Amino acid sequence: WFLERLSLTRLRRPLLAAARGAVLEIGAGTGANLPLYAPGLSVMAVELRPERLAAAARKAHAAGRADVAVAAANAHDLPFPAASFDTVVGTLVFCSIADPTAALAEIRRVLRPGGQLLLLEHVRGQTPLTRRLTDWLHPLWFALQGECHLNRETALTVAAAGFQVGAVESHGRGLLQIIWATAPQ
Repeated sequence: WFLERLSLTRLRRPLLAAARGAVLEIGAGTGANLPLYAPGLSVMAVELRPERLAAAARKAHAAGRADVAVAAANAHDLPFPAASFDTVVGTLVFCSIADPTAALAEIRRVLRPGGQLLLLEHVRGQTPLTRRLTDWLHPLWFALQGECHLNRETALTVAAAGFQVGAVESHGRGLLQIIWATAPQ
């Protein structure tokens, strides 16, 4: 809540403003993004955990977003036909995905050619000090909560998965990145 109020909502807004057409949000959590999408977009929000999915549905309903649907799904095996979406969004989710490469392949499958991938992720530090800090803290952090990897280099993984990375914006001393990428044509 504190980080959301401090800066995350400010970073989410321009990212979500870029969403176009049919939108898939992976790892929607409790729905922090759902009230921020432009009106009229068709948004499918997927999440693994039922309690979070229920909270996201309530948040969408409270925001009057009849254009938002929620479903239980894993980013490694999305239950949608190929080329179904114009935009795929993920915020603070790739740290927790067990196999980011497999998830990105699945995202490429459901994105239309030339579709956009919009990510807001915490990543391995971008300076010598923050790199050492995230690498040092990672084992303890992962042992305590079991799924979040503090030191992933998501922009590099996105590029290696065949996406064209258009821009990477660093925030929070390089610990947060906004990644704008495009699926191959």
